[in-house]
Order: sequence, then structure tokens, then C-alpha cells
Amino acid sequence: MQKTIVMVHGMWCGDWVWENYRGFFEKKGYNCITPILRHHDVEPHEKPDPKLGLVSLKDYVDDLEKEIKALDHKPIIMGHSMGGLLTQMLAARSLASAIVLLTSASPAGIMALRPTVVKSFWSVLTKWGFWKTPMRLTFKEADYSMLGQLSPEKKKEVYEKLVFESGRAAAEIGFWYIDPNQVSGVDESKVTCPVTVICGTMDKVTPVSVARQIAKKYKVDAAYREYDNHAHWLLDEPGWEKIAEDISGWLDNV
Repeated sequence: MQKTIVMVHGMWCGDWVWENYRGFFEKKGYNCITPILRHHDVEPHEKPDPKLGLVSLKDYVDDLEKEIKALDHKPIIMGHSMGGLLTQMLAARSLASAIVLLTSASPAGIMALRPTVVKSFWSVLTKWGFWKTPMRLTFKEADYSMLGQLSPEKKKEVYEKLVFESGRAAAEIGFWYIDPNQVSGVDESKVTCPVTVICGTMDKVTPVSVARQIAKKYKVDAAYREYDNHAHWLLDEPGWEKIAEDISGWLDNV
């Protein structure tokens, strides 16, 4: 297998979220590419581009496809959170040699709006027109939903790096059942590469019950692993090295 990994970040983030994993996998001999999603390459406190609010998941995937097709081989694609859903969509376009889904957002057909998810996005969901405007969680919501396993200092450090996200993309994920275009849908019959699904048992954004359904979706015998004492930000939580090592071992055998 070619040793290139395209690492796709999730909502509100940038390539900085892959600092630990990029260093880890580069030491393993991988070439790591960390693209930044459209309109995310900005300063955290900078006013968001007004066009961001209407950016679709499809726009993100189209941008990533162009970058991947510039390579001379199919890479491994690794995605975190919303980046995990984008990774599944890319795999359905036959662009990956293998995919790694870390606390991945779920595709259409899997109901993910659990009470913890609604609580996590409460300030967004209660704002009329959120589906067409840039949005960002409050610190309290980010702490509850994503950053709970980090130290108080690390929570503040991460939150200060978060940028605005597309309300449309969030709506396409959370409210797929009223989306006539089913933008977040993934045709699992077209995902023929090896798949591994990783989740934390304490995750409030992608609860274990949702992660298990994602793994069951794929007919390629997706590998699946749950990690105790980990939540959504497992890229940087204490003990992240164990997860990265397990992923490396899995890649060595696919």
C-alpha cells in the first residue's frame, strides 16, 4: 500500500488539529497531507467569509477530490468528526486505498441527533436561519461536546483556535431526513477499500451507538474499535498515542 495519508479535519478546525498524528505517522514513514477546508484558513477571531454559511459538504468533497487526484496514487484517507464523513464520501468516489474514521460524523440514513448532540449544538439550533450562516459553538458547548477529556489549559488553547463553520454543512449532516438531495448520503456499495471505525466511549457528538451503525454500514468487514476514557477530541486526549499505534498496526495489515 502507498504510504501517503490525506488527513481531513472536522468542523471549526484546520490542519493544526493533526499535529500529533502527522508527527506520529511521519515517523512511521508516511507522507502526510493535511488540507484545510474551504474558508477555514483564517485567523480564529477573524470575521468569517459570508459565503461560508452556504458551503455544502459536496463543496468540501469536490475541493478535496481535486487535491487527491493531483497525486499519482490513491492515498489512505483519514478523517476526524465531519472530516470522517467527508472521508466516506471520498471513498465512495473511489479515491482511497483505505479509510480511517475517527469519531466520524454519520452519513444520511443514520439518525445521530441524540440528546447529547442537541445539547452540544443548542446555541446553533435555536438560531433561526443557522442553516445558511457561519456558526460556531460557545466555549461551554465545546467543553461539553468535544473537549471534556482535556486539561483546563488545553481546552482554552484548542477553543481559541476554532473558526466558524458552515451552517449548511451542519444542516446536511444533522437534518439529512429533510434534505431532498441527501447530500450527506454515502453509497456503501461503492466503498470497496478497507475501513476502520474508531470511537471513544465518552463521546457526546458521535456516541458509541452511532459509531457502531457507521461500522455496520459497510460490507467490506469494517474494523471497529472503542476506546474507554476517550471522547471526541481523541487526536489530542491523554493516551492518543495508543490509538495512533493501533491504527498504524491496522494499516500494516490491510
